[in-house]
Amino acid sequence: MRERALEVIERLEKLYPDARLELEYDNAFELLIEAILAAQESDKKVNTLRAELFSKYKSPEDIVRVPLEELEKDISSINFYRRKAKLLKKCCEALVKEFGGEIPKSVEEMVKLPGVGRKTANMVLGGAFNLPAIIVDRHVLRVAQRIGFTDKKDADKAEQDLMDIVPEELWTKFSFLLLNHGKNLCTAKNPKCEECPICELCDSCKVKL
Repeated sequence: MRERALEVIERLEKLYPDARLELEYDNAFELLIEAILAAQESDKKVNTLRAELFSKYKSPEDIVRVPLEELEKDISSINFYRRKAKLLKKCCEALVKEFGGEIPKSVEEMVKLPGVGRKTANMVLGGAFNLPAIIVDRHVLRVAQRIGFTDKKDADKAEQDLMDIVPEELWTKFSFLLLNHGKNLCTAKNPKCEECPICELCDSCKVKL
């Protein structure tokens, strides 16, 4: 299984040489905030907000200080903005109180923050800190299931399966590659199997053929 994972990585690297997150960010704080905003919202929509948002909010302390109603107004173009504004406030309050305003660099510490699950924690660790991280969003989960790397529907359990298969130093790269593949070719509806470079390695593609 590990050899197949390495082959998948090698082939997808040729297709996505610059594979990365779609969210645009300059630091870990920005990525954390954006990841919370991106829940049930498109990354593209969050990206349109970032310039104005981070010209005003440059640190967790800035979000702690602002009135909730003002923060709601600033993110009102985002789905579920009222709930997310409360989450951002609570998350940043915890960051300031528990971590001195610094973004922690471990999943165990990150998930202590309100609004942060393992997916978001791993996204920040892998995307902003370049630390090994398996990021299981809906795209990664779908592609991993189709290939046959996991049969778990629960993202946390699928993460463990993938951690066992993929060498640790390749966790983040693997995640970015599957994320990009899930958005581009291995889509939820009508996947483009005929264009897929890993078709012969994929359990689902073999079924279709």
